Amino acid sequence: MVTYKESGVDKEEGYQTVSKIKNAVSQTYNTHVLNEIGSFGAFYELSGYKNPILVSGTDGVGTKLRIALDSHIYNTVGIDCFAMCANDILCHGAKPLFFLDYLACGKLNSDIAAEIILGIVKACKETGTALIGGETAEMPGMYKTGDYDLAGFCVGVVERNEIIDGSKITEDQAIIGLPSSGFHSNGFSLIRKIFTDINEIYDNKPIYETLLAPTRLYQNDILKIQENFPIFGIAHITGGGLLENVPRIIPEGLCAKIETSKINIPPIMKELQRRGNIKEMEMFGTFNMGVGMCIIVNPENVLDILQLIEGSMFLGSIKHGKEKIALI
Repeated sequence: MVTYKESGVDKEEGYQTVSKIKNAVSQTYNTHVLNEIGSFGAFYELSGYKNPILVSGTDGVGTKLRIALDSHIYNTVGIDCFAMCANDILCHGAKPLFFLDYLACGKLNSDIAAEIILGIVKACKETGTALIGGETAEMPGMYKTGDYDLAGFCVGVVERNEIIDGSKITEDQAIIGLPSSGFHSNGFSLIRKIFTDINEIYDNKPIYETLLAPTRLYQNDILKIQENFPIFGIAHITGGGLLENVPRIIPEGLCAKIETSKINIPPIMKELQRRGNIKEMEMFGTFNMGVGMCIIVNPENVLDILQLIEGSMFLGSIKHGKEKIALI
């Protein structure tokens, strides 16, 4: 008689995973969470809003996860997974309420799974978000032993009259870039093609440490700015870089004119471009190039915002034009 374990699925290891994360996950709960781990669905009570609009986003970590697995560093990719989702909904002014994760693998190791999920917990606690659900799937034959994949789903809320959608962007408003923490979670198929030895020493440490720097969480930065100044548009600079993401918020007939000389490009990105002999537009159309978020604000507020957010950059202005973005 063949058992489920003999077919490659160890239920006990799954139970161990839950045991190792349960206390930490419960620390992300607040009074809106109405049940605990173990239910078929997660319950979250929405209250305290006049006209709430739910905003959702989903994403994964991509092939950055390959570097984490090969270097046996598992505690940062959970932050990436959360940040990629939460930063997206933040572009519309939404505060993340709760998050759910999906972790798939060939053979489950509860220690590795717990480390990955505890990275999500860390990001949730930093932003006041409840991690209220998740799924761990052990799928022998679909994934190799030692391989994992990770995805997440975030739900946030914004008052209807406070939605940020770019519709109020007008000519001569200013473009400010908020600094990235590195490559974030985009372009790693190209990165891995150029940096083939992740153990090489770069900047006095193994290069995988630089490559695995987790995606920056922008919620506190955006809230700090919103408390003092109006924001008319927010673009999360993910896959496709500035070239693809900034146009998503620019109204027809306007153009975001960005001076690339004003961008503080991280040395690791310059090194990647040099080694791969990569054209500049390919870089700007693939990576964030040091700009994790672009925000559109009034020009008279630029200096104050630059002082408020460390590392922020004045990148240019909104002008009339047929193309929605121009790198100059």
